[in-house]
Amino acid sequence: MSEVKRALITGITGQDGGHLAALLHEKGYEIYGIIRGQHNPKREAVISEFPYVTLIDADLTDQSSLIRAMQTARPHEVYNLGAISHVGYSFKDPMLTNDVTAKGVLNMLEAIRLTDPENTVRFYQASTSEMFGGLEYNRPEKGYTEESAFHPRSPYGVAKLYGHWITQNYRESYDMFAVSGILFNHEGDRRGVEFVTRKITNAVARIKLGLQDHIELGDLWPKRDWGYAGDYVEGMWRMLQQDQPKDYVLATGETHSIEEFLDLAFKEIGIEDWKPYVKQNPAFMRPAEVDLLLGDPTKAETELGWKRKVDFPGLVKLMVQHDLAVESKKI
Repeated sequence: MSEVKRALITGITGQDGGHLAALLHEKGYEIYGIIRGQHNPKREAVISEFPYVTLIDADLTDQSSLIRAMQTARPHEVYNLGAISHVGYSFKDPMLTNDVTAKGVLNMLEAIRLTDPENTVRFYQASTSEMFGGLEYNRPEKGYTEESAFHPRSPYGVAKLYGHWITQNYRESYDMFAVSGILFNHEGDRRGVEFVTRKITNAVARIKLGLQDHIELGDLWPKRDWGYAGDYVEGMWRMLQQDQPKDYVLATGETHSIEEFLDLAFKEIGIEDWKPYVKQNPAFMRPAEVDLLLGDPTKAETELGWKRKVDFPGLVKLMVQHDLAVESKKI
């Protein structure tokens, strides 16, 4: 009888952590999740939704706690999803972003190296399309690939690029099975309301129900390659099931503006012209913005057999309907 696989997930309280926990549970894994702080307000929510996840108190900025987590979980696979992941916030607190999102990756890799002398643990690092930067001179016609040049435009992107390169360095230096998934924007009903897509769908639902009359946003012209997070965590898992460790881009191969997202979201509640309901607020505009991000998922589709299932209109509909259900319960 084969041994039950064990997985350790950092960022278990986030969007991707939740989707990944559900996926691995379906596959019969024993799952451990790292949670920061004894009084973390998200602890009870995780316990309630994922009773099959064993929570371990640890912190990406504290390597000793990660070593203890590795010794407790004894995982076959480690998924490092934890980060200060809001791009706008990274401009406000670049030091914390660096400590968690950049140095946290090194702390996790070292914890694995020190507790896994036989080099059997497989490591997944959550890289991001924000590492590319979206600059016009740096933009490939068919979308960014695994070989495209990087030019991050935010402290978050810079920190993620460090995590990406240190993962590659440990793979080459210590022969670790360490991979990075370069994921383009992936959204869904688990997304925090501080992120623009969920901010829009939550506001649209509340406008429909008469709970608010407008939404305040920053720039509306940036374009993103938006997919569904539930599809993307399957790609993460597939990366760790390969014979050889490689980095992969996960994307839809399409790009849509925030205005297009607004169009579909408001139409879902029967409003054709959203302009009277949207106010632009300079407070939500960033010092440096990425105008367009488009990914080329050819390598992942060919080698991993991965392909997104939920299209852009389906994603917006899913999110609006979820928020309508959530906000209706508050009335």
